[in-house]
Amino acid sequence: MDQAAAWIEWLVQGIRHELMLFAAVGILVMGLDDLLFDGLWFGVRRSIARRAASRPAGPRLRGVFAVFVPAWDEADVLPHTLIHALRAWDGEAVRLYVGCYPNDAATLFAASPFAARDPRVRLVIGDADGPTTKGDNLNRLWDALCEDERREGLRFAAVVLHDAEDRVHPAEIALYRDWLPDHAMIQIPVVPTKGADATWVSGHYGDEFAEAHGKELGVRSHLGLPLPAAGVGCAFARDALSLLALHRGGAPFRADSLTEDYEVGMLIGHCGLSAAFVEAWRAPGDPVVSRGAFPVTLEAAARQKARWVAGISLAGWDHLGWPPLAGGNGGRRRAWLARWMLWRDRRAPLAALILLAAYAGMVVTGIVWAGEALLGWTPPPIGDGFRLLLAVDAALLLWRLGMRGHFAARWYGMHEAMLSIPRAFVANIVAMLAARRAVLLYGRMLRSREVVWDKTRHSEAPPPAQPDPLADPLAIPVRIA
Repeated sequence: MDQAAAWIEWLVQGIRHELMLFAAVGILVMGLDDLLFDGLWFGVRRSIARRAASRPAGPRLRGVFAVFVPAWDEADVLPHTLIHALRAWDGEAVRLYVGCYPNDAATLFAASPFAARDPRVRLVIGDADGPTTKGDNLNRLWDALCEDERREGLRFAAVVLHDAEDRVHPAEIALYRDWLPDHAMIQIPVVPTKGADATWVSGHYGDEFAEAHGKELGVRSHLGLPLPAAGVGCAFARDALSLLALHRGGAPFRADSLTEDYEVGMLIGHCGLSAAFVEAWRAPGDPVVSRGAFPVTLEAAARQKARWVAGISLAGWDHLGWPPLAGGNGGRRRAWLARWMLWRDRRAPLAALILLAAYAGMVVTGIVWAGEALLGWTPPPIGDGFRLLLAVDAALLLWRLGMRGHFAARWYGMHEAMLSIPRAFVANIVAMLAARRAVLLYGRMLRSREVVWDKTRHSEAPPPAQPDPLADPLAIPVRIA
């Protein structure tokens, strides 16, 4: 009996040691990676701020902008989004292309009144039943745009991407007109809306986007590296999409991708075209951003993030590969930086594995402490090297929480910054659940060779920026072409 107890103690102590060592080394690697990027941000943040405070001095991009809004099962939110966009962009030369499916009657009925009464809305119904993929839906909208150009003898100036639940900014199109003459793609910040039910699961999106769009994209843009498109709040020069379509048989978006928006942005950079992340304000306290609702339950958040992880970290590796290390010193340096950014995009599964080991190690540590208190287990010695490793990890974790709190405060205030600290635990749980689901999803994609739009369901409209008296879509003002 004593021998069996000793064997159990040895086994539990060994599992604890290996889990904690793996997690500690992994946290060190990820933490140093983040710290290096933070140092880069500190070095260029003033230049980024000066750029955001100015606008290009050249001529503005004139012409009609096409706004692509792919929609599957979005009857609850689409009318509110269209009302807000048509009002916000009243006076702008825009045309909203809404992509629907023949087997989605609810969304068709929700969008049809707008298309019937306002020439700025074009309803596009695909031939195939839905859902296909978002990329396929966007390609159908591109085909409709090209058809309209041929029929009407015009050429659109740019294409803007938005989702069916977005709250657009009135100055967004004007910003694109200022910046697109010098760039093939423009991305503005995406700000998750904060509501009464957004404290924990939905709230952690705000923390992550605040840091990613407040730091990550700004640094990439400043260094001239390929810039991932968020799929909302982004605009493309029409010629840039034409170039991608030329290389893909007429379809600018990849139809067999879960993250076609991310890939389009990266491909524009790989083609040598310029992209910019622009953080601007129409007035103090009024940033030009795209706002939208995000999932409020763990299951929905894990599904959404699994799609991102599978599309960017796993399938994205297949689709994009790694940039070649060619050219002179400047070209090789830029390629190494681009590879570093791709590593940061693709490290999510490894980060989730490290988190899983850390939390499992904490559970086993609790078992060890119970064994020491109740069964007289002998505490294992901890070497000076391991103590130093744990101390460095603790410092890196505190730094990471501090940085996230800083950016959360910048967007949402000090109250949300304080909540971002306990919300980091929620973010870790979502990340681990999403990574597991992403691996299964990617395996299913490889076996079946089929990709389906596993979209996030939005059951209600996001809160408007100001009270909107229009409850009936038929009450929108009639526009005559």
